[in-house]
Amino acid sequence: MTRTLPKAFAVWFEDLDLWSVSSFFKIGWHWPEEYIKPLRVALKRKKIVVDKKQNPIETLQLVTLHFDGTMEPRDLKGKTNFKGRLYFAHAGDVIYSKIDVRNGAIGVVPDEMPCIVVSSEYPVYEVLSTVAIPRYIKLVIRTKHFQQAINSMISGASGRKRVQPSQVESMEIPIPSLPVRQAMVDRCQQAQAERQAARVALQTVIDDLNTALYAHYYAHCQNDVLQRRWLVMDWKDLGCWDVKTARATAFRLATPIFEPLGNFVEEATELVKPWDEPEKDWPVYGVNNKEGVFFGYYQKGQAFNAPYKRICKDWFFHNPTRSSVGSLGIVPDVPEDALTSHEYQVWRIKHGLIPGYVDVLINTPFFIELIQFHRVGAVKQRLYVSNLMEIPIPTFPLEEQQRVADARAAALNRIALAEQDATEVATEVEALILGTRSL
Repeated sequence: MTRTLPKAFAVWFEDLDLWSVSSFFKIGWHWPEEYIKPLRVALKRKKIVVDKKQNPIETLQLVTLHFDGTMEPRDLKGKTNFKGRLYFAHAGDVIYSKIDVRNGAIGVVPDEMPCIVVSSEYPVYEVLSTVAIPRYIKLVIRTKHFQQAINSMISGASGRKRVQPSQVESMEIPIPSLPVRQAMVDRCQQAQAERQAARVALQTVIDDLNTALYAHYYAHCQNDVLQRRWLVMDWKDLGCWDVKTARATAFRLATPIFEPLGNFVEEATELVKPWDEPEKDWPVYGVNNKEGVFFGYYQKGQAFNAPYKRICKDWFFHNPTRSSVGSLGIVPDVPEDALTSHEYQVWRIKHGLIPGYVDVLINTPFFIELIQFHRVGAVKQRLYVSNLMEIPIPTFPLEEQQRVADARAAALNRIALAEQDATEVATEVEALILGTRSL
């Protein structure tokens, strides 16, 4: 029998907290009533004001709180003054953004950040150890149901809508027995530990190749161009009169046994005009220095205003303005109609190199250092395919390349399994917190 949901409902005015349809949302926790408690029972508001006279801004650790609840140190970029009050928060404390909490900006200060400071836009709460544990609270506030409840509390003018501390403190959550809470936390920590170990395994492959590249360079270079602070060049060797060109030329002359990358790769620009199929959904891919090449979005053909570039598995592309920070990557399995921005530089291997090896190579600090002085331009420097192809690289035997490629493949497979397990665990734990599943 199909259940029909009502299209209209009635609510007494005296029962309303906010006058908006979304405020009618309530989390349907599937727990006995005695386990349901308001957050204020587990959290205590902290307001430890930073004395700026005793604590100069450059000595404090401000953070950026991301929408996934993670935090990272904030670069002050030389700023020595901060308007408004600042407040201390410590490892294990809960903080959230009054404005962006609806997007997921709520989390627990990690152990690796013992003491941070935040503005008044970020309420700080201590997790009471006699009632709950920080990691369990973190699991609760990351659930879809909690996030939906947060979104129902938004008030204020458009663009500056906030969730007030009193609203968060009044939210009800399940607080089961300590063994049950600890079991949920342990399950998530195990999955996260394996995910981190898998990523470390891939980083080890990159680090090992990076060590081999530097060792090969120092064993064969005639002059150490990478560490030297000064250069002397003959006019006849320079194509342009600028420091980057001089350093690139000096590196080439110092490593005569290296070969230009262009001996092995070629540009692969195949332009597509998506508007020729206006109703088609085209898959568009991007690249960054964290994920490499990734799927971005689908876009209707009629929405494109410029030709895009076709990409295929085991091709490569990079962001010309961000290549110096590692925005390069190999194309994974993609649909036949996969595209990327016309601004990105697309290239492919002709011969002599194994794709998996090249993907590790372009992610090494050694290669990124070479990119630094092969870019062109003034203020906004770029690395075009033609510049990339000029970069000299050591010619490792195919057997050595294959060993690196195989290690990379094993690490990527481990990461895929760990990510799959982490996703399954997250779903399982969310059901446990909601109460629709039991241990």
